[in-house]
Amino acid sequence: MAMLDTAVTATETLTVEKQGRRRRGVRVHFTQFKWLYLLLLPGIVYFLLFRYWPMFGAVIAFKDYVPFLGIADSPWVGFQHFEDFFSSPDFPRLLANTLILAFLSLLIAFPLTIVVALLLNEMRLMILKRTVQTLIYIPHFLSWTVVASLTYLLFALDIGPLYQLINGVLGTEVNFLADPAWFRPIIVLQDIWKNTGWGTIIFLAALATVDQEQYEAAIIDGAGRFQRVWHITLPSIMPTIIVMLVLQMGQILNTGFEQIYLMTNSLNRSVADVFDTYVYFMGITQGSYSYSTAVGLFKAVVGVVLIFGANWIAKRFNQAGIF
Repeated sequence: MAMLDTAVTATETLTVEKQGRRRRGVRVHFTQFKWLYLLLLPGIVYFLLFRYWPMFGAVIAFKDYVPFLGIADSPWVGFQHFEDFFSSPDFPRLLANTLILAFLSLLIAFPLTIVVALLLNEMRLMILKRTVQTLIYIPHFLSWTVVASLTYLLFALDIGPLYQLINGVLGTEVNFLADPAWFRPIIVLQDIWKNTGWGTIIFLAALATVDQEQYEAAIIDGAGRFQRVWHITLPSIMPTIIVMLVLQMGQILNTGFEQIYLMTNSLNRSVADVFDTYVYFMGITQGSYSYSTAVGLFKAVVGVVLIFGANWIAKRFNQAGIF
């Protein structure tokens, strides 16, 4: 019995010593990297205040929120707002408009970013490369208000340069800003012009890490430029492509409120209404706070599910995901 007590006491002593060493190790770690953690503090505070704390307000999606009563005293209605939204005739139209714009961006704008990065990487004249990079980066720093204003000037009825050029060549009289058939192409073209250059930064950084000896060996073996890109460059940056694609899938329902809102008018609203603008119109202009919050919460949940789904698919194909 005494031997058993001694063994238990020794075990407890070892456990206490391990915990003490672990605590000292943590203190030493924080002391050693205190300035890095101090620099991290503003970012943590930002996310706590503007990302996590507002999540508490999402509870009004399950209540009949009355501003005068407050969140706590507003009556609980459960999933009533979700049921109303899913049974609304607006839901199929909003879902279709949002998904079409999202998949057009995913199928056109996202691959184009990779193509532009590959083309820039193949440039050997550094002055030309930097000039092209600067020119395609500049649109990213323009606000969507400026982009929309330029679009209205270019396609303005009767006086717009592109309006006159396209209609003159085709012999038509199309009002591009009001025709629902042209709304999606214009949105995609705006997105390409504004974001493609900026999106190449990450892929160019990934391309800079590709082992140059592989290219030298491929050249010795007689591989052409296209073969080197296909068999060396693309496989080398595939993990980066997969990560960016997974993140893009999570944003598939976020078509961009500002861009869509600025290009929407009464004539193209049938194809322009998406979840983001619908939340604005229902929540801000009509005061349906609980209903609009339910719509926004549905969109956020779908985004999370898509991220996990895309990451799982990437893992199944032996590709590196984001977690």
